[in-house]
Amino acid sequence: MAHICICDDEEGILRYLKKQMKGYQVDTFSRGSDLLARLESATGEEVDLVLQDVRMPDMDGLQVLKRVKKLRPELPVIMMTAFGTVDDAVQAIKQGAYDYLIKPFPKEKVLGMVENVLELRRLALENRRLRDELSSGKGREPAIFASPKFRAVYDLTLQVAPSNANILILGESGTGKELIAGALHRNSLRRDFPFVSLNCAALSDTLLESQLFGHLRGAFTGAVINQKGMLEEADGGTLFLDEIGDVSPAVQAKLLRVIQERDFIPVGATRPKKVDVRFVAATNRDLQREVAEGRFREDLYYRLNVITIELPPLRERPEDIEPLALHFLRRFAGQMSKEIYGITAEALAAMQAYHWPGNVRELENVMERAVILTVGSSVSPDVLPLRTASRPAQPVSPHPDNPPVPAPVPPAMVALEQMERQHIEAVLKGTGYHKSRTADILGISRRTLDRRIADFGLMDGD
Repeated sequence: MAHICICDDEEGILRYLKKQMKGYQVDTFSRGSDLLARLESATGEEVDLVLQDVRMPDMDGLQVLKRVKKLRPELPVIMMTAFGTVDDAVQAIKQGAYDYLIKPFPKEKVLGMVENVLELRRLALENRRLRDELSSGKGREPAIFASPKFRAVYDLTLQVAPSNANILILGESGTGKELIAGALHRNSLRRDFPFVSLNCAALSDTLLESQLFGHLRGAFTGAVINQKGMLEEADGGTLFLDEIGDVSPAVQAKLLRVIQERDFIPVGATRPKKVDVRFVAATNRDLQREVAEGRFREDLYYRLNVITIELPPLRERPEDIEPLALHFLRRFAGQMSKEIYGITAEALAAMQAYHWPGNVRELENVMERAVILTVGSSVSPDVLPLRTASRPAQPVSPHPDNPPVPAPVPPAMVALEQMERQHIEAVLKGTGYHKSRTADILGISRRTLDRRIADFGLMDGD
């Protein structure tokens, strides 16, 4: 839950804003000195956003802003001002405030600005965390497998890693595309430079363009400082573009220019910047079909697809289920300080029989749930949310007057799409058609889930 501090000497404004900020943790202050004391305290690091009046009774608002930015340079501040003090608010933006609001302001405007600021802050913190993990050697998930199919994939990965060729990784959601991208970078000649990852499906076109290319101050509303894009952050290293099939034609054209010309133009700029980046792209779509149907540029496809690495789904490499499940079991048991050491034969058989539409990511979620619910020292079938883990019906003893009815023979092969449809429908019903929660359980993006729902004709409540 985001933590917001609001500082204003008008009690009515404080009550109004606190009432509107439902879903956030809000602290209110009527004096600038009290706000500064809060930020200087041990809990000051928890604050995600400050809304502050320009005119304060004890301190000038610009002085408060200056102290805030000195204490927490990365903390966004929105100034609130009356019509007659707009010049002060503009001056505050020059000193590092994110933006300003003119009183009286409708709730839609203030809530929209707050949501935008917090989303940008979340992305910035996530990027910083990833960079810190990569620079410290953490966050490197090992490749765990026992199957010949994945061994062939990993051998190819190590073979092509030292080259500078762009790589296209294909596979269903949750098969480990980012893991392979990380292995490509760590075994390349660029290993001492940044590995930057971006999920293209998680961002709108505008935000994606800003994240990729960066922007200059004033390029759009809210762009109050120059910001480097991920292309510049990845200079000399590798840029991993996950879900590349979801990128719009406009951004595709700009990416093509970067690959061809080795330069890019930040949003709002007129001069290009040189960049040396190796591109690794991934998608769960059939890009050849996307090209044929005009949704993906053919020239970009061939620029990215110098070498293709195709990841098999988990159902095609059942040998990997046990080692992966044990790996996740050890990780989650350690995190939760639980003494769980193994998986029963029945639970393992249930997992081996399951078709895993969400692949390794779904297996990870299943094992986390299993560790939470397990009481003893081993994971049993009853804590697995799999249809194959349900208890089989007890056999009925034959009787002369009641001959046994033969069990129905299952079809020799069930269409994969039908199985996937049934599984998605079951999870949707289980979450009360909460799409974000369903996507998280399935281990796929919300956009991918929406596409599956449309493809299968699944409607809320059907």
